Amino acid sequence: MIIVDTALAARAEAGNPVRFGMYGAGFMGRGLANQVVNYMPGMHLSVICNRTVEAAIEAYTQIGVPRAQIVEVKTAGELEDAIQQGKYAVTSDPKVPCQADSIEALVEATGHVEYGAQVTVLAIEHKKHMVLMNAELDGTVGPILKAKADAAGVILTGCDGDQPGVQLNLYRFVKSIGLKPLLCGNIKGLQDRYRNPTTQAGFAKQWGQTPHMVTSFADGTKISFEQAIVANATGMKVAQRGMIGLDYKGHVDEMVGMYDIDQLRSLGGIVDYVVGAKPSPGVYVFAEAHESTQKHYLNYGKLGEGPLYSFYVPYHLTIFEVPLSVARVVLFNDVVIAPLGAPQVDVVTTAKIDLKAGETLDGLGWYMTYGQCENYETVRAENLLPMGLAEGCRLKRDVPKDQVLTYDDVELPENSLSHKLRAEQDAHFPVKLPAAV
Repeated sequence: MIIVDTALAARAEAGNPVRFGMYGAGFMGRGLANQVVNYMPGMHLSVICNRTVEAAIEAYTQIGVPRAQIVEVKTAGELEDAIQQGKYAVTSDPKVPCQADSIEALVEATGHVEYGAQVTVLAIEHKKHMVLMNAELDGTVGPILKAKADAAGVILTGCDGDQPGVQLNLYRFVKSIGLKPLLCGNIKGLQDRYRNPTTQAGFAKQWGQTPHMVTSFADGTKISFEQAIVANATGMKVAQRGMIGLDYKGHVDEMVGMYDIDQLRSLGGIVDYVVGAKPSPGVYVFAEAHESTQKHYLNYGKLGEGPLYSFYVPYHLTIFEVPLSVARVVLFNDVVIAPLGAPQVDVVTTAKIDLKAGETLDGLGWYMTYGQCENYETVRAENLLPMGLAEGCRLKRDVPKDQVLTYDDVELPENSLSHKLRAEQDAHFPVKLPAAV
């Protein structure tokens, strides 16, 4: 943090702020815009790309940018002119931010898998760094997108501020002091797999969010994607389908004896979550020491006698921290969170209600399905349908409530980039499937 803020101060003093663009002008995008425009002089949110230009304009004007300082652009040249004039640009064409030389990085803040896939591929093709606020995209096709970014010589990363990035920062710290992380955890206040946009409408209105988005928080879909990308970034697994998901009202420090340490070791560590624990809405990492001297000094530091030691961050500050991810990427080539290589954990589609043949599945956080974590080898062996690809699939047969869906249960939508990327990912990262009997 000290390195990042010092570097940003230097860019501000030189009159050369980090210039970046953002896809999406929703709840998170508007908050990020406010943070950068009003409170971070070393950064400049030069362009917002949104399918509805009026929403992008509003994202600027509602935080105090005069309308006269906002210009709609349709080409990279027009965007460059706006930047030179010190103005803010908006566009509906996702190619424009990718083609402008002055743009040093991009942020994907839509949370939509298909659109996110399209703009991320564009960014990589035009050799732009991409910071994802889109765990759903990352958890579905992140490994193949990371492979493409590596080949193009650019960075693809998740962000600070959301739980996965905060977990990885903590994980890196724990490893840096010579300990062995065995569990990366996420603290939730609520888990009810049968919530839907109707039940969550009031909460969504209170916070200015969309009902389906907050439903994905409540029904476990969002946390499944979050923990899947943590697993993919660390090599960890899940202990069981859906994760263990303890229900505990005390402090996470008190949970170190609630896990089977031999199981954690055998799996190379696990990702998990807890409902109701404090400090909420934070994250935790449980780690073990290597030998007695470490144990002695950890005990001296009031972390107990082991064998597991608890480390936690009591908050995640979303839009306040995301700009720091852009700075880390642009100024230091530092990846916040990204797949190590092959997928470790996936998110699979599960029936929220009894589903009927002929129906077309709705999207994440809607009425028909919820997501659960499952180890990637099992997903491939059982031909399970990834949750990030469920929207638009047509059911070929009835599926009872709480049953996971397979590719055999559905007809896939045509002309979907995310489906094509997933097929490419599965081919790029083969798994050894059991022989047919």
